[in-house]
Amino acid sequence: MALTGRAGLVAAIGVVVVLFAPQPGAALAGVCLLLAAAIIVDLVFAGAVRPLRFHRSGDTLIRLGQRATVELIVENPGGRRVRGSLRDVWQPSAGATPRIAGLDVPRGERRRIIITLDPTRRGDRSSAAVTVRSVGPLGLAARQGNHRAPWSVRVLPPFLSRKHLPSRLARLRELDGQHPALVRGQGTEFDSLREYVVGDDVRSIDWRATARRHDVVVRTWRPERDRRVLIVLDTGRTSAGRVGDAPIPMAGAVPGGGGLLVRPDPRPAPGWPRLDWSMDAALLLAALAARAGDQVDFLAYDRAVRAWVGGASRTELLSSLVNVMAPIEAELIEADSQGMVAAILSRAKRRCLVVLLTDLNSAALDEGLMPVLPQLSARHLVLVAGVSDPRVAAMAGRRGSAEEVYDAAAAEHAQLGRRLITARLRRHGVEVVDAPPEDIAPALADAYLALKAAGRL
Repeated sequence: MALTGRAGLVAAIGVVVVLFAPQPGAALAGVCLLLAAAIIVDLVFAGAVRPLRFHRSGDTLIRLGQRATVELIVENPGGRRVRGSLRDVWQPSAGATPRIAGLDVPRGERRRIIITLDPTRRGDRSSAAVTVRSVGPLGLAARQGNHRAPWSVRVLPPFLSRKHLPSRLARLRELDGQHPALVRGQGTEFDSLREYVVGDDVRSIDWRATARRHDVVVRTWRPERDRRVLIVLDTGRTSAGRVGDAPIPMAGAVPGGGGLLVRPDPRPAPGWPRLDWSMDAALLLAALAARAGDQVDFLAYDRAVRAWVGGASRTELLSSLVNVMAPIEAELIEADSQGMVAAILSRAKRRCLVVLLTDLNSAALDEGLMPVLPQLSARHLVLVAGVSDPRVAAMAGRRGSAEEVYDAAAAEHAQLGRRLITARLRRHGVEVVDAPPEDIAPALADAYLALKAAGRL
């Protein structure tokens, strides 16, 4: 049962009547009895909410920044009309609208309600319950009940770094020798023989083929193919920190000339977690490596394996990655580096490129990764990529007040720690990429192309 605002208004009028009545006691009793009788009449004649049936349809999979539409069908098999309101209860980050919808379902009929979702976070967003309030004919009281009408929408990572893919693919074609300008491919795998032209490296001449053909012939090369790339995502506590600006603003519809235009919400939004930036970089690297002909696997780990994608085909790789990435959240625990290395070695039997996306936090790496890094770098080529916080660099450049000086000193100390840990990693033969959030994805792709061009994969 629920009382409406009209019941409160009637009660307030009754108070005024009691104040001016010659016999306040009798007037109070009369007002209470009348109000109680009216509430009982409303509850008796209000439509029953328990027999209502619900059916859903709509979107189940969208990218962050897109809008989902879910249809809710309300069926009334009861004997009375149900008139009142309905609330479809979703998680706050789902951005469900309308929060409360009007409801008027005659007996034996159905009504459709459209729920629009504007998610602000990736992951699975689900409806917890549907609450229906059926108001009586007098509008003073209502029957209220909750119903289970389960529905879930998976919000995938947006893959914002996709815009960098065409330029990196063009560079990859140059390495393969497939560029329209006929740039000769680099690499260490033999590709084909062709006639010598002025400007070719004489070290590429194939003397046996030259003797057979009675013409100078050179070997052409291509970057290695069918290599294995294992992308490892650290989901420990250091990946939970928010850095940069939020690249996916909330969207609202406003009337436009030919329909609806979508514009960003002017409210400020916090930055993405470091984990989400790392996922975006991993998606760009995976797409590039798959187009290069390499086998890409994915592992998410903190103290246990959170996700694993292995052996996916080139056409299924990206869809598999975004699906397993969507529900992953940073765990507020210290990552087990020894267990992570053991998980990598158990899955990567042959030599491969291991790309570890983590934070270049000197304290965390000193106690975690550095002691077990030789076990990994002895068997595989290791590349460590970390997302730096641009706010730290901004703090280091401010000297306007005493507080800013102290902030700048702390920022310089943090930056020095990152430079020192980077130098130590490189002394162990590890490649390192340290870049701000917006640059981490293209920087990681460039590092992969450089390794491929140098024949180190």
